[in-house]
Amino acid sequence: MEEKEVILTRAGLEKLEHELEELKTNRRHQVAERIKQAREFGDISENSEYEDAKREQAFIEGRILELQNMLQKVRLIDETDGDSGRVQIGSTVTVLDLDAETPRELKYTIVGSAEANPRANKISNESPVGKALLGKTVGSEVEIPVPIGLLHYKIIAVQN
Repeated sequence: MEEKEVILTRAGLEKLEHELEELKTNRRHQVAERIKQAREFGDISENSEYEDAKREQAFIEGRILELQNMLQKVRLIDETDGDSGRVQIGSTVTVLDLDAETPRELKYTIVGSAEANPRANKISNESPVGKALLGKTVGSEVEIPVPIGLLHYKIIAVQN
């Protein structure tokens, strides 16, 4: 089975590398200290501090492995490359929501799934909205099937 590549912008790659470094240096050391202190409380079979620290250690080690695996499969996208004016991964797209009572502008940045953060308006290229916008240009109207029905957007700006 072929493993899926991880598509990232330069900023996304730097964020994951920073998180990995933080986990490997600071967080590992902190949790090791917590485990050491918890052992000093005596019987570890009924020591909730020890159990909590061991669970955190397992989480940290799992996340480190996950990040290392992701970083081995990275395909970095060049946000300055490609057809300017056409939506691609790395583009920031401004759309007009045609379904709103008062049409409103929404702004999304299309990123790979590892970098997606809907709260920061970074949507995955694999999401319904991301898929529908890819390859479109300014002036295009798109109809996007989503779980709650259909969205109707008009692309009014694309920044690559």
